Amino acid sequence: MSCEFRDRIVTSEQMRAIEGRLFDAGMPVAALMEKVAGRIAAWLVAQFPLQRYPRIAVVAGPGHNGGDALVVARELAAQGYQVQVCSPAERLKPLTADHLRFTEYLGIPVVRAMAELAPYDVLLDGLFGFGLERLIEGAMADAVAAINAASCPVISIDLPSGLHTDTGKALGTAVQATYTLCLGLWKRAFCQEEALAYLGQPHLIGFDIPLKAIAAVLESSPSVRRATLSTIREKLPLPRQANTHKYRVGHLLLVSGSRPYAGAALLAALGARATGVGMLTLAVPESLRLMVVAQIPEALVVGCPETAAGAIAHLPDTLDLSRYSAIACGPGLSRHAGKAVQAVLQNQTPLLLDADGLNVLADLGTVETLKQRQPPTVLTPHQGEFKRLFPEQLENSGDGGAAAQQAAAQSGAVVLLKGACTAIAHPNGTVWYVPESTPALARGGSGDVLTGLIGGLLAQAMAADADNSLDSALDAALVGAWWHGQGARAAARDRTELGVDGTQLVQYLNPVLAQVLA
Repeated sequence: MSCEFRDRIVTSEQMRAIEGRLFDAGMPVAALMEKVAGRIAAWLVAQFPLQRYPRIAVVAGPGHNGGDALVVARELAAQGYQVQVCSPAERLKPLTADHLRFTEYLGIPVVRAMAELAPYDVLLDGLFGFGLERLIEGAMADAVAAINAASCPVISIDLPSGLHTDTGKALGTAVQATYTLCLGLWKRAFCQEEALAYLGQPHLIGFDIPLKAIAAVLESSPSVRRATLSTIREKLPLPRQANTHKYRVGHLLLVSGSRPYAGAALLAALGARATGVGMLTLAVPESLRLMVVAQIPEALVVGCPETAAGAIAHLPDTLDLSRYSAIACGPGLSRHAGKAVQAVLQNQTPLLLDADGLNVLADLGTVETLKQRQPPTVLTPHQGEFKRLFPEQLENSGDGGAAAQQAAAQSGAVVLLKGACTAIAHPNGTVWYVPESTPALARGGSGDVLTGLIGGLLAQAMAADADNSLDSALDAALVGAWWHGQGARAAARDRTELGVDGTQLVQYLNPVLAQVLA
């Protein structure tokens, strides 16, 4: 499968349509089930070798997800595992019933209730897959409760049983998996924050879907994709040309800081520095200028007139905003810096707004006027800032991608909605999810580092793109969000989720990038 489609995220309706095309073209359902189950069994054997995990319990539901599980049970038994099956459903689909009958013929133990299972080392959840819409009740709810009580690894086929494919919400109850093996294409639930408590570690199990079947369903829909290393590699500003110099790789102006929030300017600057941007200029209140120079000696630092509260009163008349490749505005500004925010909004330079830059924009009530800006605008709100900017999108707040998609269309800006599953949307409807994150980022200063990261990447992208396109701006936001998450994950592995403050996070950015690119 090409990378273009390997990264794609589908709804349950789209997945049904893709599979329907396979069946209409002559692919037997039973043959597809055998192929999928073979891939699942191979993954299980590699992950849970027979010598260490000899006993495997399989819970099979009434539909084709249960059929997949039964074929896996048969394959594992053939390789020497001690397999047993629990089939709690009263009625089964015909193909699943056939597989259950053959399972019994092979002598694999089959029971009706989880309590009847003998001890096991691994549990395979095949109750329900994609497309489930009804609440789980009765015997099925009891089975889910028993699965969740297991003291061993739980592997779910396609989705943890009980999760809604698109919203990621639990339908009454749901399995809390250790691993989830998503089949064919990523389902939307894998990028919903409500699903994170259930998914465990997700893995994509491909089964060679013909590209034309995928394209026929997805080409007419806005692209919804999941960030992966292969796509990020293509969008990084690497390798650089051998004869490049600092004026060719971007000049970022970072408008940030106030006396109460001086550290935000430093953290954003450190994030920008990690990107290798050619030149970095900071506009800060005059009282912070010497402190910033001492901490970021390679940067140019412009001291600005300040209010009595220590915020930037206005940008100096001598500051020519048009000379920069991009401007990042907002970290630590405070809402007293409204004139500075208005100045960068009125200028025709590619712009990233975050934090108080967004709050001032919300106070001005001018989100729609961003469409009048010729150069790209990138907005990077967290949930609270997003709700102030786009209150009409509250009904989509549970689906970051859908909310960001509508906000981007409304504003004409690239919208990055921060969260455990960050969503990045283009006004044309394209959405990217960055689901690899960590709770270690849930602390002050993390967002300031992200602003600097995206700002530095945006300046480089705009310096390289004579058209200053929104596509390039989206790429910068995507790479920055992914890089930020990878750095935090690496820091959390070394320092635990409690030990990743902003300065520690910055120290991991370049080492983790070198590691993943090696």
